[in-house]
Amino acid sequence: MMMMKMMAESPLLKAKINRWILLLSCLDYFQTGVVLAVNMTLPSTLIRGIMGSEALLSVHYASFSTDMPIIKWQLRREKSVTIVQSIGTDIVGTLRPEYRDRILIFENGSLLLHNLRVSDEGTYDVEISITDDTFTGEGSITLTVDEPVSQPYILLEASSVLERSENVILNCSHETGTRTSYRWLKGGTALGNDTRLVLSHDHKHLTITRVTMADDDVYSCIVENPVGSSTSLPIRLSVYKRSSIYIILSTGGIFLLITLVTVCACWTPYKNPRRPMRKSFSRLYNQRTSRPRTADASPQEMQHSAKNAVTSLFILQQKDLSPGDSSVNSIGSTSELDHPPSYTHYVDSLTRANAQSMQRCS
Repeated sequence: MMMMKMMAESPLLKAKINRWILLLSCLDYFQTGVVLAVNMTLPSTLIRGIMGSEALLSVHYASFSTDMPIIKWQLRREKSVTIVQSIGTDIVGTLRPEYRDRILIFENGSLLLHNLRVSDEGTYDVEISITDDTFTGEGSITLTVDEPVSQPYILLEASSVLERSENVILNCSHETGTRTSYRWLKGGTALGNDTRLVLSHDHKHLTITRVTMADDDVYSCIVENPVGSSTSLPIRLSVYKRSSIYIILSTGGIFLLITLVTVCACWTPYKNPRRPMRKSFSRLYNQRTSRPRTADASPQEMQHSAKNAVTSLFILQQKDLSPGDSSVNSIGSTSELDHPPSYTHYVDSLTRANAQSMQRCS
């Protein structure tokens, strides 16, 4: 009774007594030549899985008993969740909905997960026990699930042709991939230490401040994660130095452009003050009056040409007159326009002059 009271009062004493009891039990088993325990080994305590593929959580156990093992797998969460429990390879009970048709148990206690998801990531505890064995085999395996990295590509926030002393930012981008890390290469080798090279906290962005001629090279980035890596296609940065000749030519071109714009803005087309109808008539009249007079032309033809010229001149002048012109008001009627008295004397005198010139020629 005194012993029980002391054990209740002292947890340390209670733990020591439990150890002695366990030791005595082990000595008893060794004396009989048989250790009733399940010996478990784990080939790997860390498994890296790929999203959508499968992962094998492999274990091995040994026991002197011929009975079927009871296998139990649990996933650590705030409260451990039982994934599967089986007797040998026969699953006991009903699987959780998220694990149906995705789990397979092997005779050695290993667990195979199909169609991995991100939610499958975590630490898995396994227990293997046999009825005849006193000690249960226990172990833990950590599973990570990652998405493969697609081929990255480099984005520039400016042109790849740079003037010396400019700044440039290179962005390493990719479509898929989890838990990624980034590395940069210049000319196929890792970037050296340079105060002008500024990397973001995750090394995804590379900034080169005040580029020099030595920065004229090819650049590429490498994206890595636990299940693989991928390298981008190289991109070329070209750095040039602006010379004095370039400055002179640029300045001259700008001045010439300004001059052309000014001239075009101030230029106005020339306007002919004479009326185009009278100009065309004068050309027509000159062509008709400048024909050479030959001996073959008869007086009747000359008289007919003169009458046509006078009639054409009168019609054109009447078309050019405006409605408010006083000359129109002075003409009385249409019949007077058909026989204008002011031109009759001119036609007769012109006809007589042509007849006299023909007689001289003959």
